[in-house]
Order: sequence, then structure tokens, then C-alpha cells
Amino acid sequence: MNIIEQLEKEQVAKLTPEHGIPEFSPGDTVRVHVKVVEGNRERTQAYEGMCIARKNAGINSSFTVRKISFGEGVERVFPLYSPALERIEVVRRGKVRRAKLYYLRDRRGRSARIVEDTQATIKAKAHERQVDQDLRAKKTEG
Repeated sequence: MNIIEQLEKEQVAKLTPEHGIPEFSPGDTVRVHVKVVEGNRERTQAYEGMCIARKNAGINSSFTVRKISFGEGVERVFPLYSPALERIEVVRRGKVRRAKLYYLRDRRGRSARIVEDTQATIKAKAHERQVDQDLRAKKTEG
């Protein structure tokens, strides 16, 4: 392992608990809260859609979220460890057999639907609540 890889690993280890990134995979519907700066004002914008891809590359990890906005497909790539990401919520879990769901770009309506994995959704919600409680407790301590 060279020095750059070692530094990246250290950065990822430092940033992971700070961001509170939940476990999610392609097929899951996620709500990403992004910090948006407009002039001297900063606000949070929610972007909800289906995760169609994840790229695990250490500090350069990213994920792609696709949603339909006013009848038009919109995709956005988010760096996983970006300081602009406030938080990520898993809305529902999907059952898929692929790592990259690019085929959904060509589909409309019912054929673009992903079956929900209800048991995984329930577990994810419980885990998310636990992580939120842990983050709140950590913020009140320090």
C-alpha cells in the first residue's frame, strides 16, 4: 500500500462517522439533503430519487440518483464524502439483481418500477433512527 492510499484510508475513516452515511445500494430510494449556497445565504435542498449506481473508490466514492422531474428524467452524481452533503436518508429498499441500473433510463412508467424489499426497509429505518440518536448524543456531548 502506497502513501496516497494510506492517507485516503485515514480520511475515509475520519469522515465516515462524521457524515453518518447509511448503508444503501442501487435500487434503493434515497433522499439526499444538500447544502446550497445562494449569495450569502445557505439552505438545505432535498433531492429524492432512486440510486442507480454506486462507485466505491475510497475518498472518491460517489453514487448516482435518478428521479423524474416534470416528466423529464434527471440524474445527479453525488460524491459520498462531500462536505456539501448534509445527510442521506433511505426512504425504501429495492430488490434488484444488478449493481448498475442504467437500463432504467430507457424505461417509463410501470416497467421502470423496482419491487420493494419490505423487510430490508424496516431494518434500514430502525438503523437510521439509531444513527440519528447516536449523532444527536455526540453533538450534545461535544
